[in-house]
Amino acid sequence: MKIHIFGASGSGVTTTGEALSEKLNIQYFDSDVYFWEPTDPPFTLKKNPEERNSKIKSALENSENWILGGSIFEWGNEVFPDFDLVIFLWIPSEIRMERLRKREFERYGNVIYTEPGSIKQFEEFINWAADYDANTGIASRNIEAHENWLKTIKSPVLKITEDLTVTQRIELILEKIKLEKIRIL
Repeated sequence: MKIHIFGASGSGVTTTGEALSEKLNIQYFDSDVYFWEPTDPPFTLKKNPEERNSKIKSALENSENWILGGSIFEWGNEVFPDFDLVIFLWIPSEIRMERLRKREFERYGNVIYTEPGSIKQFEEFINWAADYDANTGIASRNIEAHENWLKTIKSPVLKITEDLTVTQRIELILEKIKLEKIRIL
């Protein structure tokens, strides 16, 4: 079973992926682990694309069953095998942006409002994340790019476009797995 879950930052990809991983007892891979170098603060230095692609490809090839979370549509066609199921998560921008502001405060604390470097990083991130639905050109990872990528997917696709609980999402995913007769190897 090879499942890919993606959506905008703050749409619930990691939360859903980890919950599904626990439910199905298969490994969850977070694309951010492969995309970003470990830094303090995190998410400031991208990994070399060749190294990133080699590491994620190797990790996935060494697992028969897995869930991959995150947006990987620009990583190259030779990196990922065909997926058994692709899950696209979308929630209204206002809800998503509220979640992101809360998450960033929980991660970094008050410095995102008081320390000049942290303020700048927080504002740049929020502007980038907000552009997902606005599509003004700040980010190449946006709703239009994701929708276009979905049109190229040969695998079954499940779009979850409501603000549902994690439990509700998992139920929909399990129904789709059953409907598509996807099995854990």
